Amino acid sequence: MAELVRKDLLYPELSYKLVGVLYEVSNQLGHKYEERYFQKATATFLKEANIQFKEQVPVKLIIGNTEIAKGIIDFLIEDKIILEIKRGDRFLKGNIDQVNSYLQITGLQLGILANFTSRGLQFK
Repeated sequence: MAELVRKDLLYPELSYKLVGVLYEVSNQLGHKYEERYFQKATATFLKEANIQFKEQVPVKLIIGNTEIAKGIIDFLIEDKIILEIKRGDRFLKGNIDQVNSYLQITGLQLGILANFTSRGLQFK
């Protein structure tokens, strides 16, 4: 039997499970709701899938004694993966930059940007 998990991905089993949760949210809600409803549905399905997560996690970039940037991560999955939830028909550069900056601030290596679109779930 061939193994389906790629070896070149970080946290492949957790990533596949997480993407499965996002597809379930997309299948249940479609694309016509506000972003906050996708976040609530994602939290519900993460709990059902027994995936440990923290919601609305504040992050700060501090240089010396000065806070120069801050933000809020939508979901921190098992203290390994940043998950940002968006709604719209395309990925915006600002959203991609946001995930990259959260990765730099936290020192984590994997961020997933999920976009609920009229064509279904898209993710990077």
